[in-house]
Amino acid sequence: MVRTKTQMKRIENAASRQVTFSKRRNGLLKKAFELSVLCDAEVALIIFSPRGKLYEFSSSGVNKTIERYQKTEKFVYGISSKAVDENMQNVKEDAQSMARKIELLEDSKRKMLGHGLEPCSVDDLQQLQNQLERSLCRIRARKNQVFLKQIDKLKEEERRLGEENANLREKCEMRQRESSSTGLSGELQNQNMEVETELCIGLPERRNIQKP
Repeated sequence: MVRTKTQMKRIENAASRQVTFSKRRNGLLKKAFELSVLCDAEVALIIFSPRGKLYEFSSSGVNKTIERYQKTEKFVYGISSKAVDENMQNVKEDAQSMARKIELLEDSKRKMLGHGLEPCSVDDLQQLQNQLERSLCRIRARKNQVFLKQIDKLKEEERRLGEENANLREKCEMRQRESSSTGLSGELQNQNMEVETELCIGLPERRNIQKP
């Protein structure tokens, strides 16, 4: 007989629910006992029935295990809380530093565009001018580099087109020479084929034959 899988939902029938509770409770207690013996683990199990009845199992005393759990929880929670606080502090400091950098960049951008120069001193303006001149020199150098690359590319294209043009001119000359040679040989063949012939139309002429 095939065993059907039990659906994980509340059993509506009270009698069936009580039977299932008793069977699974005993199985759970048995598994807890086996785990403590086979693996030398400290196990504590507490079960309250639907009617409030207490069932428990402990390999070394429930209260002792609960106290150990509470101490461990406080220690782990304290470390975790401290780590979280330190992490949050680092995140806040990084965010503040990033905000200051963004603000400085925005201010520098405005000054580069010629805005917000009123509070700047002469030294600040001179420094800004030097920075703009250096940027302009780099821009011009990059522009010249791009121009040189374009010129080299155009020269290469010109060389390639020149080679193609020379090849086409050579092919055209070869075809013209071949056409000229073919024309001369044709004329010679026509001249050799011309033959003089006498064609007489009508009755043959009578010739007087003199008798001796």
